[in-house]
Amino acid sequence: MVSLNAVEALGLTKCYGRATACQDVNLLVRRGQIFGFLGPNGAGKSTVVKILLGLVPPTRGTARLLGRPYKDREVHRRIGYLPELFRYPPWLSVHEVVKWHARVLGISGRQAVVEALEAVGLADRQQARVKTLSKGLQQRLGLAVAIVGDPDLLFLDEPTSAMDPVGRHEVGELLHAWRHRGKTIFLNSHLLSELEGLCDSVALIRQGRLVYTGSLQTILSARSEFGVTTGPVPTACQREWEGEGLELSGGDGDWVYAGDRDRLPELHAILARHRVAVYEVVPVRQSLESWFIRSLQGEETKYAAHRAADHMGGPPA
Repeated sequence: MVSLNAVEALGLTKCYGRATACQDVNLLVRRGQIFGFLGPNGAGKSTVVKILLGLVPPTRGTARLLGRPYKDREVHRRIGYLPELFRYPPWLSVHEVVKWHARVLGISGRQAVVEALEAVGLADRQQARVKTLSKGLQQRLGLAVAIVGDPDLLFLDEPTSAMDPVGRHEVGELLHAWRHRGKTIFLNSHLLSELEGLCDSVALIRQGRLVYTGSLQTILSARSEFGVTTGPVPTACQREWEGEGLELSGGDGDWVYAGDRDRLPELHAILARHRVAVYEVVPVRQSLESWFIRSLQGEETKYAAHRAADHMGGPPA
């Protein structure tokens, strides 16, 4: 029976002496998804990926990739990997770099190399030396190396950080095409606006621990906010909506209402009583970046409370 999950991690923990890089990480990534792995620098993202790829042994825990044990050599042939930092010999040509990696995978013939280079927009640069490529073009080359074996699972670490907007758009289109072919893409990136348009699900890791894993759509629809554009608002009007417990921020006619949608008529009634012109009320969708910042701030507050409780010898209030 084929597993429905491309990645299954159970209790992954990695310690370096007394330092813990990640702890009790549990992940499920469904096949055919684009999955975003989020976290601040030093959160443990790269450690988890290196464990999954068999590059770093876990202190404890285990994982399965594409339904097989993550250490299985055969499953590694079905995985593509683009690390954040990579270097190819500067004297090699673009074609030679991809051809060498294809041979490592046991792929002979020219067609697979040409197809990989065409996919990333390097078909006309095959004879160019690595040293002549810009950072963005080198990143395209790294992506060609990752996809040359037609893998079922791709791990991509900051795949477009050095690219211009056109390059990022083209890579996004490529990733969507791969997902439609049933491929699974595991993305690490700090470009949250980019991930917002790509991912089906995400996980957030902080200080080595997962603090969220789930649907991206759940995140984006979780916070109810509305942009309200008005004429001049008198102080008495603001006092009245504050007295009714309606939360609005902003000013000078551009307000954000954060609250229950069912209470919008109350806000309209207050504005009407004070003869305030209302030009527009539009829903404001929470961005992935705003959720990311709020989540980390919430975790920081929780962490500080626990540290204080530990110091005082009791649980946080």
